[in-house]
Amino acid sequence: MERIAVLGCGTMGHSIALNAAWAGLSVKMQGISDADLEQGWTNMLKKLEVMLNNGILSDSEAAQIQENIKMTVSVEEAVTDATFVIEAVPENIQLKIDLFKRLDALCAPDVILASNTSGLSPTEIASETVYPERTVVTHFWNPAHLIPLVEVVRGEKTGDEAVERSFQLLKQMKKKPIEVKKEIPGFVGNRLQYALFREAQYLLEEGIASKEDIDDAVTYGIGRRLPVSGPLMTADMGGLDVFSAISDYLFQHLSSAEESLPILKKLVEEQKLGDKSGEGYYKWDEDFSKQYNQKREEELIRFLKKDLGIQLI
Repeated sequence: MERIAVLGCGTMGHSIALNAAWAGLSVKMQGISDADLEQGWTNMLKKLEVMLNNGILSDSEAAQIQENIKMTVSVEEAVTDATFVIEAVPENIQLKIDLFKRLDALCAPDVILASNTSGLSPTEIASETVYPERTVVTHFWNPAHLIPLVEVVRGEKTGDEAVERSFQLLKQMKKKPIEVKKEIPGFVGNRLQYALFREAQYLLEEGIASKEDIDDAVTYGIGRRLPVSGPLMTADMGGLDVFSAISDYLFQHLSSAEESLPILKKLVEEQKLGDKSGEGYYKWDEDFSKQYNQKREEELIRFLKKDLGIQLI
């Protein structure tokens, strides 16, 4: 059984640590300060409370998760005796290069070094290591304890053992790992997500529909179908002749923008950044934010219960 070190206890780090501890694994979670760790622990306890309230965990299971996690501000202490290290520090390439160079010196050659980056190059992250074959990306999706998908991404020198052990660990954590055989900006999930977001920006920019109706087209249309079949299976089910014909005439009319469109740029310039600033495409007052974040979390929990075979009430 792998012994896990999670470096970083922010949005992704504490959620990954929770997930690993839930799988019965021994976890050391590292933060940059005591205050950082305290915030990460508080955020994790809030997630445990939601899981308890929704019948995913028992009180004893929640207590065991907490027992399985040890905290430290020391990277050296975190990786001592670890067999699998998951990095979840900010998305800064030089920060990650420096950290992996340090980890490469601290850890025995058979310890897997995994990055949770959502799009940075694993080849570049491992560029200053002596053993680049043990570096791999394990990209968890936010919130990491509720969304099953994890993208396992090979760098140019990533070895088969790093990929195989990543898959074994993730399956033990009840995740759904996919292998990204060649590194590419955005990997698989974000490329699909941002292709949709680009077209959504274009439709809003051109005044084709309101922001609410664009979102509803996904929530009540595409979104209802995608939990059952992805885009390629959906095409099979609809008939490839039909999808090919539609592609032939529609692709030329889709947005080919190479950067974010003017409405989004203007919102960012005005520091209207969405939920975290109180306004973006929508106005995010306290009640609106609580309503939609809770609604999304409850829906993710409903899917997770189904995955885990827990009876829906």
